[in-house]
Amino acid sequence: MNARPRPEPAGAHAETALPLAEALERVLVGDCIELMNRLPAGSVDLIFADPPYNLQLKGELARPDNSRVDGVDDDWDKFENLAAYDRFTRGWLAAARRLLKPDGTLWVIGSYHNIFRVGAALQDLGF
Repeated sequence: MNARPRPEPAGAHAETALPLAEALERVLVGDCIELMNRLPAGSVDLIFADPPYNLQLKGELARPDNSRVDGVDDDWDKFENLAAYDRFTRGWLAAARRLLKPDGTLWVIGSYHNIFRVGAALQDLGF
């Protein structure tokens, strides 16, 4: 299998680099892509991600058994449209791919609302 080369972060600067030792055993608060782009490439064994599910869709949301889904009303889960959600997803996945060691693992939590879009992005990015 020929994986695509891992991209370098766009706009990463040495003066904003975050040494790995400063990130270990801590919760980093901020924009996930910006923070991941500050960490050294190929330095992470495991990424466990629980990204927004994009539940801010118009109309009622229902499960396969027709029970109602209570959506989220927070800004972090609001996207203008599916294209904007896809751009966001590809952005954080590209940053995650750059961070993973060659034998690293990525776990992504999702629902039927988003997981197939995440899966397509993973394939497009060469995971």
